[in-house]
Amino acid sequence: MMKKISVLGSTGSIGTQTLDVVSKHPEHFQIEGLAAGTNVDLLLEQIHQYHPKKVSVASKQLADQIKEKIPSGVELFHGNEGLIEIAANTDAEMVITAVMGSVGLHSTLAAIEAGKQIGLANKETLVTAGHIVTSLAEKRGVKLLPVDSEHSAIFQCLNGENRRDLASITLTASGGSFRNRSREELTHVTVEDALKHPNWSMGAKITIDSATMVNKGLEVIEARWLFDLPYEQINVLLHPESIIHSFVEFKDTSIIAQLGNPDMRVPIQYAMTYPERWPSPSKSLSLAEIGKLHFHEMDYERFPCLRLAFECGKIGGTATTAFNAANEVAVSRFLRKEISFLQIEDIIQRVLGMHDNISYPELGSIEECDRLTRERAAKL
Repeated sequence: MMKKISVLGSTGSIGTQTLDVVSKHPEHFQIEGLAAGTNVDLLLEQIHQYHPKKVSVASKQLADQIKEKIPSGVELFHGNEGLIEIAANTDAEMVITAVMGSVGLHSTLAAIEAGKQIGLANKETLVTAGHIVTSLAEKRGVKLLPVDSEHSAIFQCLNGENRRDLASITLTASGGSFRNRSREELTHVTVEDALKHPNWSMGAKITIDSATMVNKGLEVIEARWLFDLPYEQINVLLHPESIIHSFVEFKDTSIIAQLGNPDMRVPIQYAMTYPERWPSPSKSLSLAEIGKLHFHEMDYERFPCLRLAFECGKIGGTATTAFNAANEVAVSRFLRKEISFLQIEDIIQRVLGMHDNISYPELGSIEECDRLTRERAAKL
């Protein structure tokens, strides 16, 4: 089997690991398109290694910078139009959407509209417009295959099961860089402290989101759409080792969990090869070596952003769009050292206080909410 693939966000953490999987199985995968942001040096390396037919970068300026350096025959695009070109207008059968933030929405919708299978690693797509994305996927007969380790775990645990027998799903959370610190100890933590994740190697934004537990909140909202479940059936459990990636419980109290070493290449590869399983570059898990696994109830006072995510999810409509947009701005302000770590949640909470919810928003209302929320979060 030769599967043709395009990767949106090819130079990011998920993108590079996707290409690592492709390198391990070169006889099975062909790269049709690559879309990157600003890391043009890495993109050029990828172009020479994987020979895509189309590539895209963030801006015209960057495109001009590299156009002399790319092999003839490779078409070059830029900006949002470029992202959509790579998503929808190549011969790829599958698109891995791994761009950061809400810019992933239009390109994902374009890929679904074009009938591509989606390997979904862009949480914000479902968080901001879950109802639009899932109904379009259903209409076009497109599978949304989760790439996040937690959603991949739930997806695998539900394989072959009757969905009517499901009682609940539980997403596990490592607790991030500050899981052993009290609220008081968080007052003066630095960007450098926040970027040291104990278990996973991820990009800067997602590592900060992991420390505030916003990441888990986004995953909860995403799970609601991916698995068509009410929030009452979605739980979160602290599990510092990140060995159980998530689990499901059935009506008869049986629990099925998916376990493995923390290595994103496993869920990425499963999305790419589904329904088959192929040998993986990851190291086998030895439970004897680990010896013990730990679990703790989630403390919503300690992690208020997760509580806010559940609240926004239950309100529905544009509330989740506002939650996501406020967080994106607050995190980038923290990374630029404009605000303190605890001000991230403060900004999210204050912006949500100003939000006027629209229950069943069209795409235009979602974009307007996103824009307005970002303005507010930037000023606070």
